[in-house]
Amino acid sequence: MALKSAKRGNIPPFIVMEVMRAAAERQKAGGAVYHMEVGQPGTGAPAGVIRAARRALESNRIGYTVALGIPELRAAIAAHYRDYYGVSVPETRIVVTTGSSGGFLLSFLAAFDVGDRVALAAPGYPCYRNILSALGVVPVSLPATAEDRFQPTPALLDRALRDGPLAGLIVASPSNPTGTMLAAEELRALADYCRDRGIRLISDEIYHGITYGRNADTALEFTDNAVIINSFSKYFSMTGWRLGWMVVPEDLLRPVESLAQNLFISPPTLSQIAAVAAFDCRDELEANVARYAANRAMLLEELPKAGFDALAPADGAFYIYADVGNLTNDSEAFCSRILRETGVAVTPGVDFDPDRGSHFLRFSFAGDTAEIAAGAAALKSWRGGC
Repeated sequence: MALKSAKRGNIPPFIVMEVMRAAAERQKAGGAVYHMEVGQPGTGAPAGVIRAARRALESNRIGYTVALGIPELRAAIAAHYRDYYGVSVPETRIVVTTGSSGGFLLSFLAAFDVGDRVALAAPGYPCYRNILSALGVVPVSLPATAEDRFQPTPALLDRALRDGPLAGLIVASPSNPTGTMLAAEELRALADYCRDRGIRLISDEIYHGITYGRNADTALEFTDNAVIINSFSKYFSMTGWRLGWMVVPEDLLRPVESLAQNLFISPPTLSQIAAVAAFDCRDELEANVARYAANRAMLLEELPKAGFDALAPADGAFYIYADVGNLTNDSEAFCSRILRETGVAVTPGVDFDPDRGSHFLRFSFAGDTAEIAAGAAALKSWRGGC
């Protein structure tokens, strides 16, 4: 007799991970690969973080911590909000998490019940949608367009409310995959919209610090009721350390703590100790951002020469989202062909928008400048220097 397996695991894969696997197989076979698929900084953790980790390994037992995180790190994060945004946040509302992924899981579990409807822009980070679905929460796609800068709007929310109440809204500014940002007045309008209608706002701010032309605004500037999620993976270049944080409203703090105790016990201790030093490594981190900016400028110039000329405004993060409807209506097959024929690994838009992503691609410029330049040259050669 077959054993039961839960339906909650029947969610789509995270397709970028599938692309990474195909790229790794090509590399193993000796083929050249130009990585423009993964949203991972090409640099390692800052030198100060590494030194702090070494000291901790030599002097610390590296046992469990309290579920909400070590006091030193929570204090450093609270100071970051004061210094960077001019926003006062009590340390008691800071929750350190096992990556931003842990923060999404904790926030969704604490804020939403099975059957609740939660809105999010499409295109958007696929794991929002997939985690919500696994938890029995209904993701409601807001079909954003280039005219909306691929961001949620009150008009799109009005349309979604016609089909039933909304328990939550997820926003991301800068966004993955588009890199677009909400202006301060747009974020304020969404915060006010949610407040007036009893909708829980969850603000994904993991790409803050990686912006071009202006700083991103935190939702904390406009409301105390939002859940803020951030991470040490992107700006702080600490992906494999699996460390993030949340700023949690008072009414969700105890539920989040209880969930964290039971699901994770505590975030990685060594990562927490080392991350305290991350906030003192600004010069190195800003040098990383300068490299992303150079990579961005290069791709914005070179991609149109390869025939990829319908590009979303890359205000922040390290992505360019391209409409390739003039070239394909099957972005997965097109990405496979690009990898096979050029060695350039890019991500199909269906990962971010199942309904309309078949004619979009995402290019990441997080990696090494020379590799990205070589990838752009390979694309131009492949397309005949369009």
